[in-house]
Formats: sequence, C-alpha cells, structure tokens
Amino acid sequence: MKKWYQYLVAGCLAVSMAVGMAGCGGSEGDSASSDEQVVIYTNADPEAQDAFKHALDNNGFEGKYVMQSFGTSELGGKLMAEGKNIEADMVTMSTYYIDSAQKQNNMFADLTFDAKTIQETPAYYKPTTGQFGAIFVNTDVLQKENLPMPTTLKDLANPIYKDKIALPDIMGSSTSWLLAQAIFDAYGEQEGAKLMKELEANAGPHMEKSGSGPLKKVKAGEVAIGFGLRHQGLMEQQKGLPITVIDPKEGNFFLTEGVAVVNKGNSKKQELAMKMAECIVKNSRQELLKFYPMALYEGETVDKAFEPAYPKQFKEKLTVDLLKKHQQLIKGN
Repeated sequence: MKKWYQYLVAGCLAVSMAVGMAGCGGSEGDSASSDEQVVIYTNADPEAQDAFKHALDNNGFEGKYVMQSFGTSELGGKLMAEGKNIEADMVTMSTYYIDSAQKQNNMFADLTFDAKTIQETPAYYKPTTGQFGAIFVNTDVLQKENLPMPTTLKDLANPIYKDKIALPDIMGSSTSWLLAQAIFDAYGEQEGAKLMKELEANAGPHMEKSGSGPLKKVKAGEVAIGFGLRHQGLMEQQKGLPITVIDPKEGNFFLTEGVAVVNKGNSKKQELAMKMAECIVKNSRQELLKFYPMALYEGETVDKAFEPAYPKQFKEKLTVDLLKKHQQLIKGN
C-alpha cells in the first residue's frame, strides 16, 4: 500500500511539472499559440519589416504573428514551387514574383479591403514599397583616384573605372534587374547585353550577390562607385557620409513589393491574415515613406528633394519569365 501511494505521488508530481513546463513554454501575455499565429514570409529590408511590425503591434496584433525573412530569390523559389502548400499565411514580396506565382499556382486570395493605389493593381495584392535604382559615388575615393563623375550607366563601362565599381549580380539580386532594365530600355537587347557584360567585367571582383553589397563597398571606400537602391544611398548621404546619389540618364527604373494573403481555405486564420494585410497597408505607409520615398497610394506626397530625376517604368510587364530572359541575355555566351 505504501509503495502504491509513492507511485501515485510521483505520478502527480510528473503531471504537475509537465503542466508547469507547458505553461512556461507559452508566449507571454495574450499571444496566440504557435499553431494559431499568422505566419508571414517576407523579402523586405529590415526598415520595412520594422514598419510592418510597428503597424501590427500598435493595432492589436502583437503576439498573433511570426515574421520570417528570406532573400528574394529564395522566397520566390518557394512561392513558385510550393504554391498553396507553403507554410506562410501571408507574404510581402516583390510584386513580379507575386504575379508570376499567382499565374502559375492560383495561390492568393482576393483582398477583402480597399485602398486606392496610384497605379492599378490586381485584386490579390497591394503594394508596400517602391524602390528605384541609382548610382552612388564615394566622393572622397573618386577624388583620390582622380576619376570623373559618371552621369550614365554606360559611363561605367569605361576602362578607367576597371575594378573601381561594385555592381549587384542579376543571378542573385533583384536590385541588379533595375540596372538591366535601364540598359535594355536605352540600348536594346543586343547592345544592352554586350554593355552589361562590359559592366560586369569592369566590376571584376566587386560583383555582389546582395543588392546592398555595392553600397557597403562604396561606404567602406573599397570602390569609388556602385549601383543599388536609391533610398539606401540617400540614407547614407543624409548621415553626412561622403556619398552622392547620381540618377543615371538612362532612367531610374523601379520595382515594387506588395502584400498578399495565401488562399488556404482556413477561414479563421485567413480572415486574421487579411486583417493584418489591411493593417500593414493602412498603417505602415507613413513610416515606410521615410525610407522608401515613392508615392504608391492616392493622397501620398514625397519631398521633391527625394524624387529621382528620371523615373521610368519598363515597357514590358515584369515577370519571372522576363527576369530569366534578361539573365540569359547577360550570362549567355
């Protein structure tokens, strides 16, 4: 009888400890359990992710989501390959990938809220950011190396800039596509492909897989000139660094990123994801415009000082297939 009682007490203690541990392992406050949380996949920069989180947390969604960051190519590959089977309930992603994934997999639900965009958008996404391409120059290095100030992208193919420029690689960075679009638009496919090869040869060891890589090298003084996202160069310029942003005469082409809700047929979770998407669209723009000065919605304005000199949109609709075509033109023999 005594032994039986000891077993009973030990069993109760074990159950009590298990319950206690389960309670300790939960999220703090009113956070939802992990299987109830909306999973957000994003390719956004840290500044944009912070704006999304601030909008969500300040409007009643704190603890109800988990946000996971991916590179554009990696997340794009998941969207194309996994479709509705993807773990994410919501994505913020380059809109050309959203469009292509929807065409291939029919994976996104039509948004149930309205927000008046300047440019017409499909029913299944709304834009979050717009990002222009530009040249940036480290004026100290340029002066030290006695190099002329470039005004066009074609200038950067001049042998005088050999190993003095840093460029993003189109095989790993969507930022490079802004460069390619400007080149192909201005010079056509045949001459443009040749020019892109000359630019890459001039960059040599400074071809970067990351879109932010060239700016890092320009900031560090490793190269005099780079190409990348205009708003990132402006942020460094505003800090007082010797960085000057140059709008290339071929044009400041742009990419947009957007938010979309995966159509999984799970009504409760999908409804929550839809409310979060609406919250991001309607409550993050004020903060986003500080970092990405491009008006996307009616009523938005941008300081003239931050507007690019030559804003342009590529003549063809941006899709994954078009990106692959441009990659082949540049990298093909």
